[in-house]
Amino acid sequence: MDRSKVISHGLRWTASWSLRTIVILAALWGVLQVLTFFWSALLPVALALVVSTVLWPLARWLRSKGFPPALAAVASMVGVFLVIGGLIAAIAPSVSSQWSNLTDKAISGVDQVQTWLQGPPFHVSHHQINSFGQTITDKIQQSGNQIASGVFSGVSVAGHVLIDLIVTLVLTFFFIKDGPRFLPWLRLITGRHAGAHLTEALSRAYATLGGFIRTQAIVSAVDSTCIFIGLVVLGVPLAAPLAIITFFGGFIPIVGAFVAGVLAVLVALVTKSVTTAIIVLIIIVLVQQLEGHILSPLLQSRSMSLHPALVLLSIALGGDEFGIMGAFFAVPVVAIVAVLLRYLGEQIDLRTGDLQLVEVESMTPEGQYAAASSVRRGLEMRAHDRSD
Repeated sequence: MDRSKVISHGLRWTASWSLRTIVILAALWGVLQVLTFFWSALLPVALALVVSTVLWPLARWLRSKGFPPALAAVASMVGVFLVIGGLIAAIAPSVSSQWSNLTDKAISGVDQVQTWLQGPPFHVSHHQINSFGQTITDKIQQSGNQIASGVFSGVSVAGHVLIDLIVTLVLTFFFIKDGPRFLPWLRLITGRHAGAHLTEALSRAYATLGGFIRTQAIVSAVDSTCIFIGLVVLGVPLAAPLAIITFFGGFIPIVGAFVAGVLAVLVALVTKSVTTAIIVLIIIVLVQQLEGHILSPLLQSRSMSLHPALVLLSIALGGDEFGIMGAFFAVPVVAIVAVLLRYLGEQIDLRTGDLQLVEVESMTPEGQYAAASSVRRGLEMRAHDRSD
């Protein structure tokens, strides 16, 4: 073959795939812009999917015991609320019994700080401290309009959060109640062949989402246990309530761990000493570093078959683009995309003959049908190529 023809063929191939890559990247950018525009509307849907993933095993068990779908959905949701309410009721007496002592020590701690500032090496006078406090008070009074505006803004944000919460609960109820009807409806709309592929792919994606929630619960449990042990050893009061707050805060990226850590340090500072508070801070930082750089990436990568570096990168990109919720949903979204890509690669391997039907582990009967269809389609394509 002439050298120019080989080069021409290579250039055409490169140009063709470059154009396809540009089109795919443009489509992905468009999808990202649409998600950004409708993020406030899509957030309750995403949260409802996560909550329904957690509650579905309980609802499925209730259905197997004869509960109607609606009653099973309500019972599972109420059951979780009762568990959370029980935890709050369990820690409330401890908080109540130690609250007055905590308040007294907080006042004493403020007095100690003033005494410390008045001594060496600072030698701040009592008049200077009072003057500083009066300056802060004057600044607050002068900023009254801004504070009022901030309060109204906060009320508006709280209203949006309340609406999102209500929508999330309603969607969760319908997802749990009517979830099993979705895939049959999808097969009816898309047809048997496409529906079989969608059923298998979405079933794998849903299982991956469940794995993410379970893994996040394990990570939060490890964090809260380590911090609880540290607080107990140091003799910090309210160790159990702080550990529970840490556990639930672990499901809220960045802010949850930060708030729980600040509370623990403040309690240690008020009830013990500055040294104890510093030790608590060191423990919390070490635990969070262990979680963020080792435990969470390792467990998430194993449960969702993702590389730890990809987990860290997805969290960084999701948080940068969509904030706190973006950081929370980044890992499951990337994992679901990876599941879909692996499923696509599996179907390609079945058609090329690189993968045998007996090697495929399908989650649904429809997945077995889809795999068999891909094998048949591959045989037809190879027979057609040989005839040509």
